Amino acid sequence: MSNNTKIGLAAHLGFGLLGAALLGGCSSLSDAIASPELSPISNPATVAGANRVSMPLPPPRSEASAPNSLWRAGATSFFGDQRAKQVGDILTINIEIADSAQVNNSTQRSRTTAEEAGIQALLGLEGNLVGAGASVDPAIGFDSTSSSSGNGSVNRQESVSLTVAAVITDRLPNGNLVIGGSQEVRINNELRELLISGVIRPEDIASDNTIPHTKIAEARISYGGRGDISQVQRDRYGKLLYDRVAPF
Repeated sequence: MSNNTKIGLAAHLGFGLLGAALLGGCSSLSDAIASPELSPISNPATVAGANRVSMPLPPPRSEASAPNSLWRAGATSFFGDQRAKQVGDILTINIEIADSAQVNNSTQRSRTTAEEAGIQALLGLEGNLVGAGASVDPAIGFDSTSSSSGNGSVNRQESVSLTVAAVITDRLPNGNLVIGGSQEVRINNELRELLISGVIRPEDIASDNTIPHTKIAEARISYGGRGDISQVQRDRYGKLLYDRVAPF
């Protein structure tokens, strides 16, 4: 193969790689410029988990029936209860998180040790083992000093105030309800997403069909976002890779 042919093949290969890079760069550039897309409306059960919730349950109990009575056993209102209680009903979750924690630790330790050993007599040969004016007392000596000091502190303070509607996705045999909900809000090019799931008791639902997050068992609350602001605050891929492989 001639040199001209090799140069031509190398040029074609170089132009091909350059074109692929430009196409990939244009795709990445268009993705960076475009606004984040909202997720399609889906089954709320996927937020709480596709599998059925399994929790410890009390033994089953039978309710007394009164067919000739106007009052139904277990009812909380004579005219009917409008609170969510069936699969598919909607209720409002009030999230009010105000957590703070402060921990201070201080540790100091020091140790000093010294050991000496001497030879008083060694079959009369101690004079020959050492030079004139030398001594074998002490013949062996060790000393060491070590110290350590450590200080640590944690000062954390969080405050979150949110309201989100959730859907009852399952009803457990003991009457507890599994809920799941999500909320997405897009402002300019920033998308904020709130996810919540957990297990609640029907008795904890207030008369206005709301429940605080503190009464949700196995609560999973996620609040985050994606978009221009989140992208700027996130470390670049190169730095993340370097932090993982850097030994120091």
